[in-house]
Amino acid sequence: MVIQQEVVSRAEEIADQVIRNGKHVLPTLARLCLIATFLEDGLRMWFQWTEQREYMDMSWNCGKFLATLFVLINLIGQLGGCVMVIARWRVSIACGALFFIVVLQTFAYSILWDLQFLFRNLALIGALLLVLAESRVEGRSLFAGVPTLGENKPKNLLQLAGRVLLAFMFITLIRFEVSFLQILQDILGSILMVLVTIGYKTKLSALLLVLLLSALNLYHNAWWTIPDYKPLRDFLKYDFFQTLSVIGGLLMIVSLGPGGVSMDEHKKKW
Repeated sequence: MVIQQEVVSRAEEIADQVIRNGKHVLPTLARLCLIATFLEDGLRMWFQWTEQREYMDMSWNCGKFLATLFVLINLIGQLGGCVMVIARWRVSIACGALFFIVVLQTFAYSILWDLQFLFRNLALIGALLLVLAESRVEGRSLFAGVPTLGENKPKNLLQLAGRVLLAFMFITLIRFEVSFLQILQDILGSILMVLVTIGYKTKLSALLLVLLLSALNLYHNAWWTIPDYKPLRDFLKYDFFQTLSVIGGLLMIVSLGPGGVSMDEHKKKW
């Protein structure tokens, strides 16, 4: 037990050192990863304008005008939202626009009835909530050094909701296969995700999840190895960038911490 605590303490020290060394880069890196799926999809709307419009028209039989409007909204909403998030300009509006796009696509592409895609979209919304939380100004006390009493409650709740929704991403990665590595991955990932959700050893757990998800993403979603003419390439590309956005959400947790509604925060009061 003592050895286990020493290992965890040593791992936390290493994680804290990594976070301190990258504190100026981490928030920007988190944002870049987070907008990846929106940027990729927005550019796809631009370069595949005709194909996207025809697909919507055939799927919903809505006519060229509504199909064009759908593609245009996705194009402007996603690329505009990405620029605003990176520039840290009107972030709440940008997150609102990107949230609207996620909901719109959930219904337009019938994702609502596909649990895997639905869970990934919920995780994506969680990542957006963490960006929104990061953009909120910390509440200030009237007296220097005196802690505030609840001024940051909305921010804390956003961080909690973001952490909970991010857990849906890992649910889609769980595979019930009789394989030692797969079982180990499922157990390790589940434990880390529970720790992030409840906010215990949060920064260390989120950092380890970033490493795990990055490795799995590169291994399972290597879309660049698939020829252009195969439909599998587009599916893997979609999964790759969505996972990258969730990794951005986890990096935001590493940078921000778990917030006030967490076990880590309550431990400080014990």
